[in-house]
Amino acid sequence: MTETQATWIKDPLGIFAEGAERGVIIKGGRIVELVPAGGQPATADLAVYDAGAHVVLPGLINTHHHFYQTLTRALPAALDRELFPWLQALYPVWARLTPENLHLGVSVAMSELLLSGCTTTTDHHYVFPVGLEQSVDIEVAVAQRLGMRVLLTRGSMNRSQRDGGLPPDSVVQDEDTILADSERVVAKFHQRGADAMVQIALAPCSPFSVTTSLMASTAALADKLDVRLHTHLGETEDENRYCEEIYGCRPLDYLEQTGWLNRRTWLAHGIHFNGAEMLRLGKAGTTISHCSCSNQLLASGCCPVCEMEDAGVGIGLGVDGSASNDGSNLMQEVRAAFLLQRARYGVGRVSHKDALRWATKGSAACVGRPELGEIAVGKMADLALFKLDELRFSGHGDPLAALVLCGAHRADRVMVGGAWRVIDGAIPGLDVGDLIRRHSAAAKAMQAG
Repeated sequence: MTETQATWIKDPLGIFAEGAERGVIIKGGRIVELVPAGGQPATADLAVYDAGAHVVLPGLINTHHHFYQTLTRALPAALDRELFPWLQALYPVWARLTPENLHLGVSVAMSELLLSGCTTTTDHHYVFPVGLEQSVDIEVAVAQRLGMRVLLTRGSMNRSQRDGGLPPDSVVQDEDTILADSERVVAKFHQRGADAMVQIALAPCSPFSVTTSLMASTAALADKLDVRLHTHLGETEDENRYCEEIYGCRPLDYLEQTGWLNRRTWLAHGIHFNGAEMLRLGKAGTTISHCSCSNQLLASGCCPVCEMEDAGVGIGLGVDGSASNDGSNLMQEVRAAFLLQRARYGVGRVSHKDALRWATKGSAACVGRPELGEIAVGKMADLALFKLDELRFSGHGDPLAALVLCGAHRADRVMVGGAWRVIDGAIPGLDVGDLIRRHSAAAKAMQAG
């Protein structure tokens, strides 16, 4: 496939789009034509990719993650703990991150995501021990090597235990350092336009790890630089109590007071908002990343997705960190979100198509990328193709439903901007065995201290 030649992704087994039963035409990194049932392409001089064995989705979009946490999966000291004690068990381990270890952790997370059909991912990196000041630079290098789209957030923490916060002193930075580096990475890496591959957002970690001054200053800087904002909010009842005790208000009030309640902002979790707060979120255009697996593992609660959408709040999906999900597989997250929300709302409110919508068009809205997340003319050619030839799919009826209900977890082909980034279930040029060996050794050494 070349930039000048159009390619027909022809006659898929199933496709998550209307009027594209015979597939899509790709040219110059974009979708230029949909071919309906019984139709023929209008575009001439086509290369053809036979998709008769594949179910085609828009590339999945991951709206919340912590890449470095692949180094602390299923850590014994953090098992069976709720969020606050879980964090307190993990912070000392994360303080031992090195540039080499971060590179390995990011490589594992992004590779796992890409193999699951994810074409665009965010990351919320907020741990900056001494020596790890170039964290965002490391992440950009991995993304460029793998060919994924990314919205990397310059996270931050400046409220440590000595100031009444949760993190230890060794992983926080001062406000001036944070803001200066935020400007640096935006200037160095942030791309604009529909074909952008690397973008930057600003992301103080949470109300219990940053100061009010940093929250307000970050919002002002994001407005000045015209970039998005991200943070954790509404994740636990402990967070509600903390905000009421420290700030004298609920978390959403605190968000509004610091200049964050607007369309720039997307929030991770959003579990513990009341009805009036949901309406305020909807009116402001602030969106929510639903992290089903993490919320279940930490027993944080269940995001009220249907009430959120009824209130006008956009919903995307995020895998969250690999220490609270213990995986980085967005297709598995689709199934988990479907099952959790189906159990909450019943068969009449939540279908497999809703879960796929959250991971595609909904997630695109969270990250401010309307050109992604849909198979439609003019959208970017980011696609995930899945085969249904595993034992788990034997006997299926509806191919699209089978992806979710039967538990698809690995894409056969993944395209980003018209270029194949996964072929026959593998990332070209990536020695997975070597990556696992090096990553596992690094994780073992870091956990041992």
